[in-house]
Amino acid sequence: MLHSRIEGQGKPLVILHGFLGMSDNWKTLGSQFSTEGFQVHMLDLRNHGKSFHSDDFSYELMSNDLLEYCNNHKLYKISIIGHSMGGKVAMFFATKHPEMVEKLIVADIGPKFYAPHHQEILAGLNAVDFSKKPSRVEVEEILYPYITDFGTRQFLMKNLYWKEPLQLDFRFNLSVFNKEIQEIGTALPEGNTFNNPTMFIRGGNSNYILDSDLIKIKQHFPNYILTTISNVGHWLHAENPKLFFEETINFLK
Repeated sequence: MLHSRIEGQGKPLVILHGFLGMSDNWKTLGSQFSTEGFQVHMLDLRNHGKSFHSDDFSYELMSNDLLEYCNNHKLYKISIIGHSMGGKVAMFFATKHPEMVEKLIVADIGPKFYAPHHQEILAGLNAVDFSKKPSRVEVEEILYPYITDFGTRQFLMKNLYWKEPLQLDFRFNLSVFNKEIQEIGTALPEGNTFNNPTMFIRGGNSNYILDSDLIKIKQHFPNYILTTISNVGHWLHAENPKLFFEETINFLK
């Protein structure tokens, strides 16, 4: 069963993080949604956060994990917010189980295929040798030549935890990501559709959703709207959480 943080009472709202993220990345926004009449379920997807590790990794499996979670928690007519990889999981789930989803919000990802583009990040993560018992400061020093952007480094550093005294490790399953990285870019299968209200929300400085992608989006999600938050990149919810919350809560309500 997937690990989750649950806050509030009311209509079920499921939040799915992106690649190498976890539920903790959403705790501030999740708390805000919980004050607006939602029971917010912030999930750790398989091989991420505090959820189980598995050698098997695909959107089909992550969609099935979400179905099991919803059934276990008796969640029906949910709304979903998914960022990046989590947005792709949300698309797979909504098109496969449309009767379970009331509204869908997809943050800065489209249904198309994305070529692998996390090579530098993975190279940096693989450069960390935990057998040498590095400190947090030393881990960041190892990551720096590969990941010069401070925000991205800090995002990844949140995955560090004390596996045992004096022994740090990453919470995510790096060995599986090394083998299955091509799965992250998988396209939504042709013919998969979801007809309920759907919001695609993108960063104005991001290239994940291009204007040329809108034809494909409409084929899969005919009842969609597109919102752009200017002056932010791929991590739009972290870069401008106030505007992200305003746009998404207006859509949900």
